[in-house]
Amino acid sequence: MQAITRPAARRTPAPALLAAALAGTLMAGGCLVGPNYRPPQANVPTAWTGVSEAAVSQPSVATAQPAQLAQWWRVFNDPNLTALVEEALKVNLDLQLAEARLRQARAAQGVAAGGLWPAVNASALYRRSQPSGAPAAARAQPLYQAGLDAAWELDLFGGISRSVEAADADVEAAQENLRDVQVSLIAEIALNYVQLRSFQQQIVIAQDNLRAQKHTADLTRQRLGAGFVSALDVANAEAQVATTQSQIPILQSAARQSIYALSILLARFPAELAPDLSQPGPVPVAPALVPVGLPSDLLRRRPDIRQAEAQLHAATAQIGVATADFFPRFSLTGSLGWENPRLSALTDHASRFWSYGPAASWPIFQGGSIISNVRVREAIRDQTLLAYQKTVLTALQEVENALVAFAREQEHRQALSDAVAANRRALDLALQLYTQGQTDFLNVLNAQRSLYASEEAWVQSNQNVAANFVALYKALGGGWEMEPSPPPALAATPRDESATPQAPALADATPAPPRPLTDGRTPPVSPRRPGSR
Repeated sequence: MQAITRPAARRTPAPALLAAALAGTLMAGGCLVGPNYRPPQANVPTAWTGVSEAAVSQPSVATAQPAQLAQWWRVFNDPNLTALVEEALKVNLDLQLAEARLRQARAAQGVAAGGLWPAVNASALYRRSQPSGAPAAARAQPLYQAGLDAAWELDLFGGISRSVEAADADVEAAQENLRDVQVSLIAEIALNYVQLRSFQQQIVIAQDNLRAQKHTADLTRQRLGAGFVSALDVANAEAQVATTQSQIPILQSAARQSIYALSILLARFPAELAPDLSQPGPVPVAPALVPVGLPSDLLRRRPDIRQAEAQLHAATAQIGVATADFFPRFSLTGSLGWENPRLSALTDHASRFWSYGPAASWPIFQGGSIISNVRVREAIRDQTLLAYQKTVLTALQEVENALVAFAREQEHRQALSDAVAANRRALDLALQLYTQGQTDFLNVLNAQRSLYASEEAWVQSNQNVAANFVALYKALGGGWEMEPSPPPALAATPRDESATPQAPALADATPAPPRPLTDGRTPPVSPRRPGSR
């Protein structure tokens, strides 16, 4: 019988195995386990309520035109404020901390991406040993060893790719956090600066009223000496002077604290800005009409919304990382080395050893830890989605709050401006009648109190209008596109301490109220409304 012979089995070369494994990896590159991220669909109103209501009830203070938010603080036309903002963008510590977190996220991204590449390690060994049972006089045998080990995990199911995807999203979240810190920083500087100028104006008004009240007290003493009034009028006049004078130190303390707050924001010692900012200046004047865009623009502009969306993306990718643990891991491993008892012969061909081949591992039983980890990641994803939705709603609320506050405060300021003018006329008449002996001093006292209260409220309303403007542009996410330039030197505007601060010469500026009346001055006319003739 003739024997049947079979052809000898042909061995596949190692390079072919490696090429096949690489091809399989590339073909499976699109096989990523876990859910694919899809941006959330946020339902937002088609228009701002504050804009539509204002357009019906009164001349609008906001329009749906695209907002110019990159350098919104320049609308105030205040060189000192601009200089403070530009310097803070270079030196603020919170901003530097956010930048460090961004560098950390980028470094972590590099760590995650490193898992896609082979890992190669070098090793060296020297050892002396003596086998068991050898005579005591036998010499210990030396051993020299050196080599390279390599391993490459094939990302067949996308666990490593999902880790890289999550790291990319973390970088994006850190970038948006940096922008959010910048938005908050600029708004904080503007608010502190507005408060500083408001306190300084209140100090000037208090000092002007104090001088007028002292003049009235002197007049009362003269009339007491002539026997026209009683000592009660003098006591009331002196009490009014003391009351007004007692409020000035409180305002001075608040103004100095605002300077300290600005110094800290610029990473300076608390009193370092005092020489530049101690001189009184006007409260920055906000424009009467501002463009705010549409609610849908907010989703693309607000850094905190974009940060929440990036965090949702990272949490979704982490589900894929956890899901990949259900599947086997495949690796290509290899080693090359030399081993010899003599160091001089270590590189000889006979001393060389090598090995290579694939490796696989598959978790069969982990006590439910893998599925529990997936559920943990899914719960985190759900939390970040809810946080995103809340962030959107909060952003919409902040814009609507700022819109209604900005509009109503302008009405409030105009009414206070009329009240200041009326109180000045009342004080002038009360002083004339009192000098002629036709009224008692109580009317003069009440008129002085009303004038001072209305002037102080008018200044505070100016502060509120500017602060609401700042809050509006912060809520819109303005300021993070700013490219800082070298800050110019702060220049204090020289002014007469006895003069009442005047508003900048802008077309939409509200005129400053007239100075307090002194004896013999002509009563001022009522301030005109913006746009009136």
